[in-house]
Amino acid sequence: MAISSVLFLTACSESHTQPEAEVVEAASDLSVFEGCYTVSQDEPAQIKVSQQEGLWVMQMKEPASAKRVWDNPEPLEAIENSAVPQFFSIDPEHVDAVIGRPDRVLVLAHVKPVYANIDPLLDSEYLSYIYRGANTIYRVECDDVNTDILANPHADIVIEDVDERI
Repeated sequence: MAISSVLFLTACSESHTQPEAEVVEAASDLSVFEGCYTVSQDEPAQIKVSQQEGLWVMQMKEPASAKRVWDNPEPLEAIENSAVPQFFSIDPEHVDAVIGRPDRVLVLAHVKPVYANIDPLLDSEYLSYIYRGANTIYRVECDDVNTDILANPHADIVIEDVDERI
């Protein structure tokens, strides 16, 4: 009986499982981000993402008072899809690429087109996270037109007293 117990324990301790395959996340195609973006389809471009000297960078549109249209390029880096829940309320399996600044003040995600078409909360394939807030953004034509993005859009609004007697 002692011998059969030893054989039984030996048999149980043998590993019959295959070695685990190393899970490696495929490199994302960051070229889906190349272009310009804005928060509304009716507004001029505000953010430009491009590849310069082999690195991905972003630039913000300068105010009208500046002597240039775009500010200095800031570096961007690929972000693992597993980090998506830190920035967006979407399942990472529906995202095919994520890019962001090293300080994570700005993070962009590209939602798989198939999912963007069926999710009624998405009206764009692009999501942005800008300093604690997430929203959809729109890819628009890049332009070199200097616009006053710092102007007060409500400056010409006149609020009149409401006559409640009418």
